[in-house]
Amino acid sequence: MAEVHAEMVANVWKVLVAEGDTVEDGDTLVILESMKMEIPVIAEDDGVVAQIKVAEGDVIQEGDLIAVIE
Repeated sequence: MAEVHAEMVANVWKVLVAEGDTVEDGDTLVILESMKMEIPVIAEDDGVVAQIKVAEGDVIQEGDLIAVIE
């Protein structure tokens, strides 16, 4: 199991995967927006998205859980 955490305070701009989706290392899970920059959040493992913990429009803090990949 791999947990994907936020590396900064940001807004969730787009959620590109859903629970149950199969992802590979390097796939973009979520796009964050901070200071007018788009920051992709990348899967670091192959697996299945078990949980998505954010929704578009959420404001997340550094360290917040974004997704769980099993």
